[in-house]
Amino acid sequence: MVQTIDYDLLIVGSGLAGLRAGIEAARVNRTMKIAVISKVQVMRSHSVSAEGGTAEDLFPEEGDTIESHIYDTVKGSDFLADQDVAERLCNEMPHEIYQLEHWGMPWSRRKDGRIGQRNFGGYSYPRVTYASDKVGFFEMQTLYDTCQKFDNIEYLNEWYVTSIIHDGQTFMGVTAIELSNGTFYAIRAKALIIATGGAGRIYSYSTYALSSTPDGIDMAYRAGLALKDMEFVQFHPTGILPSGILITEGARGEGAYLLNKDNERFMKKYAASKMELAPRDIVSRAIMSEIKEGRGFTHETGVSCMQLDLRHIGDSVIKEKLGAIREISLKFSGINPSQEPLEVRPVCHYMMGGIHSNIDGATELQGVWTAGEASCNSTHGSNRLGANSTSECLVWGKITGKSAAEYIEKGVPAKQWPHNLVANEEKRIYDGIFRGSGDVNPYEIRQQLTDTLNDKAYVYRNGNDLIQGLKHIRELYKETWKHVDDSAKEYNTNFVHVMELDSMFRVAEVVLLGAINRKESRGAHARTDYPSRDDANFLHHTLAYYNPADEPLMKKHPVTITTYQPVERKY
Repeated sequence: MVQTIDYDLLIVGSGLAGLRAGIEAARVNRTMKIAVISKVQVMRSHSVSAEGGTAEDLFPEEGDTIESHIYDTVKGSDFLADQDVAERLCNEMPHEIYQLEHWGMPWSRRKDGRIGQRNFGGYSYPRVTYASDKVGFFEMQTLYDTCQKFDNIEYLNEWYVTSIIHDGQTFMGVTAIELSNGTFYAIRAKALIIATGGAGRIYSYSTYALSSTPDGIDMAYRAGLALKDMEFVQFHPTGILPSGILITEGARGEGAYLLNKDNERFMKKYAASKMELAPRDIVSRAIMSEIKEGRGFTHETGVSCMQLDLRHIGDSVIKEKLGAIREISLKFSGINPSQEPLEVRPVCHYMMGGIHSNIDGATELQGVWTAGEASCNSTHGSNRLGANSTSECLVWGKITGKSAAEYIEKGVPAKQWPHNLVANEEKRIYDGIFRGSGDVNPYEIRQQLTDTLNDKAYVYRNGNDLIQGLKHIRELYKETWKHVDDSAKEYNTNFVHVMELDSMFRVAEVVLLGAINRKESRGAHARTDYPSRDDANFLHHTLAYYNPADEPLMKKHPVTITTYQPVERKY
């Protein structure tokens, strides 16, 4: 008999969005029983890795405006952002910065004591608030510390949520495995917020934590919720070789140059007014164009790359403002950035797509909200500007936490618990995976899957490669990899690995199919066989619905345009 436990509100994911949602829900009602569930410990969530900053207009008296932030976001998105959503982000962010300040956030400061801001790509004003280059760590610490003020927030650390239980219209609960002992649970609740982060580990060259697999996104997909705009994958221009660990855009914000092998600042050919501070999609394409035309360097591993030069910034500024990337450079590449250039290459960094939601973060299933990178409320369109992701986590963490709590307070009618759905999920997990059989190594299959995405759906794509990639991952899925050789119940990482791989296949299929169908180039989706943006045919979002009997059901969804008609992007 499956053990059952009860909460009012479940928040799956303990990163910035999840913790911000928990605080806001607890502020609405201090007696509501809230659980934050994560497959890792709270402070191991990938949000702690955010480096550069959080974007907002703090100093209108110095010339910045909220309107400018809105337009930069819409233009950066290549006009696929829903403009009402971008407006909400930019209007609400200044309050969130000061709220964090009041909760103890140690922002970096100007000499006059006011909060410091730096340049970032695609912005018209230096509006990225920062804390050295460890903004994610300090924001997480601030939020987690604030959570301790609320006795009604509980933490289920190292629990793996496997499915959403619902009756076709309304959320009812989830199923989950307590990883420390292997016990399978049904968790009944009145509302759910999915804040499980992005799916970037479907690529092998990635800035994401190894735990950043698409379990939460896939859980929603299997429950019948649409995934939106998954073809738009962001490649950050400066992943350090050979690991792919992020070198923050804050480095270029502080003045770092990108150089080709002719010692030329090549960005003048691609974005003369912004140079290294053009949006990420443009800088990544510029790097790959230089490499393709023979002006790249060759790393000792044989990989082509460019150089990022920080030497002129000076050792003292690097230590003060870029201490973490200095440490990363020394430890993972053996290079002191004040003395030698770093070797970098575009790396998978962010998913513009995610679980389809409206401007309030509500999904198509009553009682379910989503926030942060797991969601797609269409803030970022086809290309996110740097530092708008932590902003999105904070704003929609707050919005969804408040909305879910108020929904619960209004009263959610009790329904008969569907024991059959729980039994079906237990059978899927334990008969289909834990006690599965086969002679193909799932670790090797995962490597092949992620290498396929690297090779076939990178910065530049084309129809033939995408079709070959889709065909290959479908062939891989048919292999007999779905088995677990370790029979232990306690902390069975082999079991977790195979469950993660199962989710990666479905989400990778949606990424590739969406990219095949979108026969244009827009933002981060650059097709060499369709090099131009095509507003007449593709100014729309992509929705993908799970269809277990066949390939995903693909639909279109309109873009909300309030003020700015699409024009050609020039920087």
